Amino acid sequence: MKFGLIKYSFFSGMLAFAGLPIYLHAPKYFLDNYEISLTVIGFTLLGLRCFDFIQDPLIGWVLDIMKLWHRLLVSIMGAIIAFSMIFLFAVPAIGNPLIWFIFCMVFLFSSFSVLSILFYSQGVHKAKILGKKGHIRLAVWRETGGLVGVCLAAILPTLFTGFGLLENMTWFSIFFTLIVLISVILMTKEWHISSLPNSNLKVIFQDQILRRLLIIALLNAAPLAVTTTLFLFFVEYCLGTDFSAGIFLVIFFVSAALSVPVWGKLGKYFAAKNILVFAMISSIFIFAYVLTLNSGEYLAFAIICSLSGFTLGADMTILPAVFSRRIAYLGINAGQAFGIWSFCAKFTLAFAAAFVLPVLDWVGFSTIETNSAKALWTLTILYAGLPCVLKLGAVIMLSSNYLKEI
Repeated sequence: MKFGLIKYSFFSGMLAFAGLPIYLHAPKYFLDNYEISLTVIGFTLLGLRCFDFIQDPLIGWVLDIMKLWHRLLVSIMGAIIAFSMIFLFAVPAIGNPLIWFIFCMVFLFSSFSVLSILFYSQGVHKAKILGKKGHIRLAVWRETGGLVGVCLAAILPTLFTGFGLLENMTWFSIFFTLIVLISVILMTKEWHISSLPNSNLKVIFQDQILRRLLIIALLNAAPLAVTTTLFLFFVEYCLGTDFSAGIFLVIFFVSAALSVPVWGKLGKYFAAKNILVFAMISSIFIFAYVLTLNSGEYLAFAIICSLSGFTLGADMTILPAVFSRRIAYLGINAGQAFGIWSFCAKFTLAFAAAFVLPVLDWVGFSTIETNSAKALWTLTILYAGLPCVLKLGAVIMLSSNYLKEI
């Protein structure tokens, strides 16, 4: 049984490995290598992410209908996501760099969405087989694997550069292709053909608990979306360049990975709502300290990354497990439900791209010229202040009687 769960960890790691370049590396890579302004890339990301999150419920609906073809779909989408990553980072832009960026990103995140929705939908069936607390148990293995994948994606570009491989993102994409191949092979026999009735939007939104979980998922994803969008800019231009940003990402996600078994254990003894409120409030107090940091305070920032990463583990473990448990209780196919779940997370990324990058451009922030104190302070406020305010909104919503059932 543990080997079966290790398969899920590995596949989750592959998805997380792909997710980091989609939302973190790719925008900055094209800003650094091609003459594209922050405003243009910001609104391009808005359009891409709007298309991305709008298609997710449709993908979920289609996957519920095509339940006999899931195994084949995984193989096809695995090939598409691998080649898309290679075209994005290993192949110089053919023609207009912005058009090439859009082309690669559409195929990359569309295949990512299909694989993610299939994977989390399959998890509902797997958790049933695991028995009591199966959703928590699966979530621990799945999210731990995902966080390991994120850590690898964060540190590999730095490691490749350290070994003298100047085309670090080219090697990154090649390494990713190998991970995709192994993941697809390991999961070949895991794709269960469901006999459950298909879900639909009416069934999903008529259920009060599912509806409320989607609301809290939307509110809770917004802070991470903002920090993800601005992380590389904050480290390089506010903190300094003595240490690679990848080191801090690894600290953050390693702490999150180490915390997942802890939150999973707590989930067996305490209500999900209480755990989430505690973790969210803690994360606000921890991350607010970033507002006081000066250039060169690497140790303090590393400690903040470690502690805030630890609190992230609760969000990643408890919320998806509760959502999966509710879907299992309703006895419906999970494809469209997880399509909407994915929609909520990606909507916040679209919001982040549409708001924070143009604001930085408006105050004169530049990746080429020296930045003014006003531009750097705006970057700090957006990176650390705005997420704390958004997280507080999630805490208020979760703490209210409106969400007492979870």
